[in-house]
Amino acid sequence: MRKYVVEEVFVTEGVPEYTFVRPPNYNEVLVDMRRPGKPVIIEGQSGSGKTCTARKILEQIRDRTDYVYLSARSDPDIEKIVRISTENPQGTFVIDDFHRLSPQTQERLANIAKLAAEQGEQTLLPKLVLIGINHVGASLIQMVPDIAKRCGVHRILPGTKETIQSMIKSGCELLNLETIDVETIYAESKGDYWLSQQLCQALCTTNNILETTDERRLVVTNIDALRPTVVDKLNVAYYTCVKEFCRGKRFRPSNDPYYRLLQAISTQDSSIIDLNLLADSNEEARGSINNIKERRLSVLLDTKPLCAQHFFYNSDTKYFAIEDPALFYFLKHLDWIRLRSDCGFKKESTNTEYDFALSFAGENRELARAIAEQLETLDTTVFIDEYYEANYLGKAWSREFKRIFGETSRLVVCLLDSHHLKKIWPTFERECFLPRVEQEAVIPIYLDDTKFPGIPSDIVGINFRWDKNEANWQNRVTDEITFKLMERLD
Repeated sequence: MRKYVVEEVFVTEGVPEYTFVRPPNYNEVLVDMRRPGKPVIIEGQSGSGKTCTARKILEQIRDRTDYVYLSARSDPDIEKIVRISTENPQGTFVIDDFHRLSPQTQERLANIAKLAAEQGEQTLLPKLVLIGINHVGASLIQMVPDIAKRCGVHRILPGTKETIQSMIKSGCELLNLETIDVETIYAESKGDYWLSQQLCQALCTTNNILETTDERRLVVTNIDALRPTVVDKLNVAYYTCVKEFCRGKRFRPSNDPYYRLLQAISTQDSSIIDLNLLADSNEEARGSINNIKERRLSVLLDTKPLCAQHFFYNSDTKYFAIEDPALFYFLKHLDWIRLRSDCGFKKESTNTEYDFALSFAGENRELARAIAEQLETLDTTVFIDEYYEANYLGKAWSREFKRIFGETSRLVVCLLDSHHLKKIWPTFERECFLPRVEQEAVIPIYLDDTKFPGIPSDIVGINFRWDKNEANWQNRVTDEITFKLMERLD
């Protein structure tokens, strides 16, 4: 009897040779992939087997179909993908991680797919097979609506109990084992193919089963004992990245919205999250999510390549994705108290929606905008009305201003001058934040010598005489306002 080693039976890297199980729509995907000219979109959540399914089909049809496999995770491949989108070479191209491409490249490929579909089997355009996370098909169709009825759009769903059972049974037969407890593995993996493979491999190694046994072996499945083994194995690969993400672009002991976001995501069933929905359903993390989902989250991923390797965010759709199922499992079983301590955060922090809320008259909008932009580059969240108008459509500014200036901002920065005293909206904002003067949460920036009822003259503020015609006045803002505000925030 041939002996199989456990890592070739229960596979955690690459495509399983012996324990691959076909999703229910395997044949439909195969038919569309082998049909000349017809574009194909394969989508599904991380770990659902999109890539494995596509590769198995490619093996099956390779005698009649030549193809080039490319991934948007590879820089050399990205260059080739861009050339495909601009030069339209003939051939079949399988493009994995399509959602990671730039919107411009995505749209060009979508247009090629549309034209190829219109021309049918006789087309001279490339045949494209596009693989991505959930919603990639919908977004592609939205970009080019006519493509919908001409493409093969297939969603690969997580495994059912029956498919996971089939996978486990095949592996156990090769290793000469009594069937591993399917109920326990399925409950732990939620049908995730990769995680099911990982759990079975870990279960074998912890039971000292490294290859096909000479005698039939019974494997006891203790998931409580097994889980730490899997998590510890993943710790080396992911802990540094998770810590870097949680600390944000610029670490401050109180700057923990990224930590709160990731912790909230770890409680979800899916690794692909609509942050708008997550914020609405999670009161504890709502402020943190709202204050980074517009700009700061994208900036973080742009400036930390290690994080960008593991986390994906579309600031337009507000979809956040953890593409690696191993990382998602790691987060679900992470010691968050230990992580918070390792990050250096305060034990308790206020979950405010904004670090700063700017109150100003329209005449000083350019100055307010400069302050807001500089503060945001230092990884703070700033309320300035023009940034968040879309968030408050259909809501009353009066009610929202009461909440923002009166409750949900850590500090209120008010640009005080004669215009602020006379204008209606600045006066209303002032009424909202005046009760916070005694809490030392209001920082005045005095643009002239106007006196304001309710703001004692001995409150320490910032004297700043602003002349928009002064050359490089923005540099003075940095030195005299922004840095001082940051020192106060820290």
